[in-house]
Order: sequence, then structure tokens, then C-alpha cells
Amino acid sequence: MTLLDETVKEIQPQDGAWREKAKQRLDQLTMPHWALGRLMDLAMDLAGMTRSIRPAVARKAVVAMAGDHGVAAEGVSKYPQEVTPQMVRNFVAGGAGINALARLAGAEVVVVDMGIAGDVSDLAAAGKILSRPVARGTANMARGPAMTRQQAQQAIETGIALAGELGVRIDVFGTGDMGIANTTPSAAILACLTGSPVEDVTGRGTGIGDQQLLHKIDVIFRSLAVNKPDPADALDVLSKVGGFEIGGIAGLILGAAARRKPIVVDGFISTAGAMIAHLLCPACAEYMIAAHRSQELGHRFMHKHLGKLPLLDLNLRLGEGTGAALAMHLVDAAVAVLTEVATFEEAAVSKATK
Repeated sequence: MTLLDETVKEIQPQDGAWREKAKQRLDQLTMPHWALGRLMDLAMDLAGMTRSIRPAVARKAVVAMAGDHGVAAEGVSKYPQEVTPQMVRNFVAGGAGINALARLAGAEVVVVDMGIAGDVSDLAAAGKILSRPVARGTANMARGPAMTRQQAQQAIETGIALAGELGVRIDVFGTGDMGIANTTPSAAILACLTGSPVEDVTGRGTGIGDQQLLHKIDVIFRSLAVNKPDPADALDVLSKVGGFEIGGIAGLILGAAARRKPIVVDGFISTAGAMIAHLLCPACAEYMIAAHRSQELGHRFMHKHLGKLPLLDLNLRLGEGTGAALAMHLVDAAVAVLTEVATFEEAAVSKATK
């Protein structure tokens, strides 16, 4: 049995008994019934995920998966491919958006080379990033499969293994990404898995103009036509129109779910990984927390497919894990409500009259 098979077998839904214990306490808090709304919903989810009335959430990490894409050669991004390793260096130096927001959330940033085309071997040698490349960037999906089926499985299993390695010291995971052109495979995955028209789910990514957007839509059409990914087969979809970092994110989600740990899913690329994970094991969605709704056009289609309502809607479109870092504050808030607010009985406060 493969690591992927073993992990899927381990994933169980949230525990209903622990959800009920949390609900019973939340029902009795010194406030009008369910007055903190979705924070209380999240508290119930966290209790069900962790099997605890006092969910452990203090130790946080945003895992930023980085990989390059052969489809960048088609001119679908505003930026050249060398920006991927340059931004990874910025992550390491602490100067990126994710670094600022993760520091504020008390979260560690773990950078993983899943398949960067440029040379970042010095960072790996210095222990500043985790080196797990499947290959040095995917192939051009507009001309054939982005990777082999074996590479797709390797990417996912790399994410699973990372969840295992980091899980001994991390309570809450956040997903992040870096990879020039990665909104293109993400939109292709979305169109394939939902049957949505490509033009309805393809956005501007790094801020491309109208003509470049039309070209990007055409590239995705061609990629789907050339490869004909099977929407019932996650590995087929990932291998034909995916990315190494997207596979790594899918594996991280599966690994976190198997270990009963919450995973805060960031933006468009991260949610493409979540869709791959969900196809492999629908129950893993019970451990996903949708951080935010991004400005990227197709993100709302992804959330609808997964049955998720995002916590935030701030017109974000950066990626990196920035939305996940912001949503971690709400995870802390939900646990504080569950564990720190007194019940009517504890506070000796009279309940509402009927």
C-alpha cells in the first residue's frame, strides 16, 4: 500500500461527540444565543477536528510550497519565471507579505522547494528551505502533460510526509504557494473538476491586461483539449494540468487531516490543491478552514465545489499564504470564545427569560 493509500485510509470525519460537547458549552455562554456567529461555528469545527474541548492551536506554521510551471513559456503571466526563486529568497530574508502577516499571527513560515526551475541549492544547504523537488519545474501543459502520473503521486506524498514531519511540533497548518504562472494550472484544474466554462473561472493572476487574459483563456482551453484529464481521477488531473506545489498542498491537507489537525487553506492556488485532496478523500474537507475569498475570478467556484464559506473577503490576490495567516487570528479567537468566556452558571449571571 502506498503512503497516499495509507493516509486516505486514516482520515476520519470530525468527531460528532466532541462537536456536541463544544455546542453544549457555547450554548451556555454569557451572551445572547450564538451571538458570535461564525466564530462559534468555527469553535465547534475545531473541537470536532481535534477531539478536544480545548483545541490546541498555539503552534502554527504556514507551509509555502514553491514550484515552477512550463506553461509560463506561453506568456500567461505578467512576470518572468526567474521571479519564483527571487521571491523564495525574499521569503527567507523575511521581506515578503507572508512574513509580515505570519509574524503578526505568531506563525512560522516553512518554505519548500517542490520544483523550482532556478538554483536555490544554497538556501537548502544552509537549512533555510526544505528541498523536496520532484523536478525542476513542470513541462508545458499546453503541449502535453505537465508531469508524469508518478511525479503527481510523488508531489502529493511529499506533502503528506511534510505534514508528518512538521506535525510533531505544529498544531495548525496554513497553506501557501509561490510559482509564476500557477493561476493557469489552478484554473485548468477548476474547469476540469467542475465542468465550468474556462472563461468563467480564469482570472488575471498577477494583473494581466485584457488581451493577455484572452490569451491565457485560450492556453487553458488548449491544455484541456490536448491532455483530456479525467475529472474522476485526481492523479490524472494533477499530472496533466497541475503543478508540483499544487500536489504538495494537496498532500499537506491530506496529511493534516489524517493527523486530525486543522489546515487553513489560503487562496486560488491553495484551493486548487484542496480540490485535488478532496477528490482523493472527500472527508479531508472536514479539516479545511477556508481562509478567504480571493479576487481571482474562479475562487468562489472552488468554495462552492468544496462546500466551504470563507472566513474573510478582503479583495486579496497575493497568495503566499497571506490569507491563511490572517485567518489564523480567527482560529485563535474561536478557541478563546470556547475556552475563556464564562457560562451563565460560572459567572452567576441570570439567563434570558422565555
